[in-house]
Amino acid sequence: MERKKSIKSVLNLEKLVFDKIEFIREGLKNDDTEIDFEIQTVISKRQHDEMYRVNLELLGNKEKEYKLTVALSGFFTFDEAEKLTEQEKEVLINKNAVAILMPYLRSEVSLLTAQPEVECVVLPPFNINKMMED
Repeated sequence: MERKKSIKSVLNLEKLVFDKIEFIREGLKNDDTEIDFEIQTVISKRQHDEMYRVNLELLGNKEKEYKLTVALSGFFTFDEAEKLTEQEKEVLINKNAVAILMPYLRSEVSLLTAQPEVECVVLPPFNINKMMED
């Protein structure tokens, strides 16, 4: 009898929190400029347990219209039943954790910009592998 393979991820999102949500109006709607984005990622591991914290922060600037910041943290663990090496954990946390958090970031940016006299921003899909290399 063939054994079924589990499709459950070994990486678990335990908690997700928004650390900062900020919108600063600098002027009226300006259709002549594009919004510029910068995304920063910080990954850390707590000393006393196997909990990883992944911080994503998006800084947006639409010249002479507004600036925005959205920062969130995801807290991740690994399934202990899986015997992963530190290198395997590093690859999973660096790429998969950021990909897991990205839809939350994308949604919050759209909610923040869906207001009168602001063009709603829908972030495009990002190449997480390329982003983490840079």
